[in-house]
Amino acid sequence: MSIHALPPLVASIFSLLAIAALLLTFVMLGSRWLNHYLYAFAAESWLIAGLSVTVGIYAHYPELLLIALLTILFRGLLLPYLIARIIRRQAVSYEVHVILQPSSSLVAGAACVVFALVIAYHIGSQLELVGTVAVIALTVMLAMKLIGFLMLSIRHEAISQVLGLLILENGIFLGAQVLVPGMPMLLEIVILFDLLVAVACFGVLVRYLASAAGTTSSLDLNRLVG
Repeated sequence: MSIHALPPLVASIFSLLAIAALLLTFVMLGSRWLNHYLYAFAAESWLIAGLSVTVGIYAHYPELLLIALLTILFRGLLLPYLIARIIRRQAVSYEVHVILQPSSSLVAGAACVVFALVIAYHIGSQLELVGTVAVIALTVMLAMKLIGFLMLSIRHEAISQVLGLLILENGIFLGAQVLVPGMPMLLEIVILFDLLVAVACFGVLVRYLASAAGTTSSLDLNRLVG
């Protein structure tokens, strides 16, 4: 069954899960506490896993059930655990220096969503997909990518920036589940393992920076010292 021609109730479930995942990115934008970032990322990963299960069952893509299980294990449990260990070891609990205050960040995030909606509607009208779940999926995917880039730009703690990168990748992953549900499972598994390796390398880098430079903030890492 094509995912663009599903019953309205199923399409509503997809839309609800996707929008809830997008709202969790605003939890990160509206807070300066690193634990809030981490909890929101973990919850967002669980929602994406739920979306994969729903797509797998109703659109008849059974391989997405395995992808959902791996998403829960890696994105929902293992990655948050590794990042939580980094936060505890570095004793950094919140953002000290920010370019935008949380309220201004929320406004910027809302602007990103509006921009993503306009682009998604334009693409949907060109492909005659207006009124389908594909437009919602494309909007959420683009919005999460833009918000991920926004977090990379306005947050200075290294932990915040890696979570921004993970949000960006979550947006791509979420969109792929709806727009391209037949994506080869091997590719999805490779992406999950790449994330694990990236976070492990990031943990080593943060420990080195903390010991060598005495900080994990990018504000104090803007020049080389011989």
